Amino acid sequence: MSFSAALSAGRFPWMSPNTASRIPESTGRARWAWPVPHHDGMTSAPAPQAPEAPQAGVQGARPIELFFDLVFVFAVTQLSGVVAHPAGPDTYVQAALMFLSLMWMYDGYVWLSSNLSFDGDLDSWLYFLAMAGFLVMAVGIPDVRGAGGRPFGLGLLLVTVIHTVMFARVPNASARAILGIAPFNVASAALVLASTLASGALHWALWIGGVGVLLLATVTRREQAFELSPQHFVERHGLLILITLGESVMGLGLGVRGLVLDGPRLIYLLLGLLLAAHLWWGYFGPNHDRAEHHFISAAPERRNRMALLGFGYLHMAMMAGIILFAAAVEVGVHEPAHHTPGVGAWNLASGLALFYAGHVAFRRVMAVGSGWLRVLISVLCGLSVILGLTTSALGQLVACAAVIVVITLLEDYAGLDRGATGSGAETSP
Repeated sequence: MSFSAALSAGRFPWMSPNTASRIPESTGRARWAWPVPHHDGMTSAPAPQAPEAPQAGVQGARPIELFFDLVFVFAVTQLSGVVAHPAGPDTYVQAALMFLSLMWMYDGYVWLSSNLSFDGDLDSWLYFLAMAGFLVMAVGIPDVRGAGGRPFGLGLLLVTVIHTVMFARVPNASARAILGIAPFNVASAALVLASTLASGALHWALWIGGVGVLLLATVTRREQAFELSPQHFVERHGLLILITLGESVMGLGLGVRGLVLDGPRLIYLLLGLLLAAHLWWGYFGPNHDRAEHHFISAAPERRNRMALLGFGYLHMAMMAGIILFAAAVEVGVHEPAHHTPGVGAWNLASGLALFYAGHVAFRRVMAVGSGWLRVLISVLCGLSVILGLTTSALGQLVACAAVIVVITLLEDYAGLDRGATGSGAETSP
């Protein structure tokens, strides 16, 4: 067995057959059941899981996919650095355009890996080549309007072409479906590459046009004919959320590097971690399993639409919110007791507001509750910018932590807004 095939399958030549057989089928999120709090505050035994639709194809993330995600870690770090120290409002626009172009294709590889078995070496080596393309894109992010523009554009075009070639080789209906969306992907990548060679208004027009082409693909429902393995798809997107949350923890650590860990910094550090933990719980809490069940049980065309809107665009919104949060805490932990720079205050407020607003919309697409309490979190966190601009970074963080912790407790332990809205077929995006 070659190294690339071993990495794909999770087996290596030095493993005995018995050792390899003990490797779990899925290396991603374990299937646990959290104790479910009732409205009276008491905790019961885990509720029995509803039977899921039979699964076919890929069931969990493979080692090669986890290795592939390492380049996404770097890309998130680069984007966080850009918005942590913006040159002006146009920096945020540029960061949003880069993020949309990057995430559209990265998510495209999640769709792709849901159709791949990685049985042969060719798929593995093409995957590694795509990883190189994403790495080049990530390297170009900080100076994309200068020397980094061409690497970003060429990397995007490379991963787009590889994505098309690999999809065309899969042994199912997705090989035909890619022909319907590939022209949109290639046209978008070409426009982005052209924009990196231009300046001024033409730069913006070309890149916005590239993103517009992707939106056109969404409007014309080009995703309908694709096949995917739903359990694998859910797991892979959960991993992307975890990776992005990791950036917030890393930002806190990097922010205090070389500084004295005095009282205000220690409090800010721990509160930042508490907020990151609540973002994690906000995504992976009890409603996550309900969303997964509705997604798996949906009819194929309906499921593909849920995949594009819920796990595509709305996950982009949640991840963008986490990136802004990470950028805010990395800067805020420097001098938490002093007046907050305007950028830090806006990043924290908008990041938390965007995450919770995105998750509310995700819940609606997945038909797992209205999420009205999280709308309240989003609004109140957005208003926290007033505290950040008038008091200190620590004052704003304390206020956001209080809002999120109290409302989360009301949602989970007071029995408010926890029920699913239906079978998943009631809410049509």
